[in-house]
Amino acid sequence: MKDRNTRKNPKKICGSIAIAIILVVACAYITIAKSGHWLVDESEFSHAKWAVVLDGQTADLERNAYAADLLKEGMVDSVVILGRRVYLDKSNADYYAEDFMSRGSFDSSTIFLCRHDDPSSIAEARTIIPWLKSRKADTVILLTAASASRRVGRIFRTLAGESPVFLTANIKYFNYNPDSWLFHRESRKLWLHEWLAYANSKLDLMGVEEISAADSAYYKPIRSLKEEQDNEPIIDLQKLLPKAAADTAKIDTAKTSSAKKDSTKTDAAKADSTKAEAVKSDSLKKDSPKADSTAQAKK
Repeated sequence: MKDRNTRKNPKKICGSIAIAIILVVACAYITIAKSGHWLVDESEFSHAKWAVVLDGQTADLERNAYAADLLKEGMVDSVVILGRRVYLDKSNADYYAEDFMSRGSFDSSTIFLCRHDDPSSIAEARTIIPWLKSRKADTVILLTAASASRRVGRIFRTLAGESPVFLTANIKYFNYNPDSWLFHRESRKLWLHEWLAYANSKLDLMGVEEISAADSAYYKPIRSLKEEQDNEPIIDLQKLLPKAAADTAKIDTAKTSSAKKDSTKTDAAKADSTKAEAVKSDSLKKDSPKADSTAQAKK
């Protein structure tokens, strides 16, 4: 009896180990798969005063498209577009704003530009939160990458305190799918990057104090497109081309006309000169016989 029990025990142990391994793998798979969804934080809302478009858009400017749709549907009243400086005095915000205004007939006084040199989401938060507080903003929706939405929302809420209330959106884009991120290279990269960034943001936010409206160290004014156009009019060279061509044509016509007039005057002057010389010659010819006769008379 003892021998039989001893033989059965290894089989039971191996079976238990196999079941445990299967359970661990299943739990790990479910945890990892769900962790892709956990990075995405989507707030439900019907209306927000402000939409803040953070820098870092892809070439398709999917955040611009999302913000434009919100503005068209009346879900937000104003939009702030943030962008880093890229070439000397050029900023991503300028390119974003140009694209944004091409997506609909928007009131330029409701679209604001924030040009900055901030290298991170925390730096962007320190730039824009004091300005929003000075504007008495109550509800703000943050537009960032879907995979970064939870991390960015936590950063802004921690630094802002109770006001304004920051919401986040799930801007769906092909480079990150929370359902199948494990099977796509770009999604895996974003998943790993965001988890590391989330852990790092926890360290960055340890012991930080709430930001007030007076804490702004931003060195450039955040102005609406209308204010910028009023202070620094934007010259559309494309619109000026037809006018410039018409002005050039007028100048050329004037030059041609002037040249013709000058030519006519020159010809008239030459004709007058020729006539004068002919008259003078005739006069000399008439005077010559008289001179000869006078000379003979004297002799």
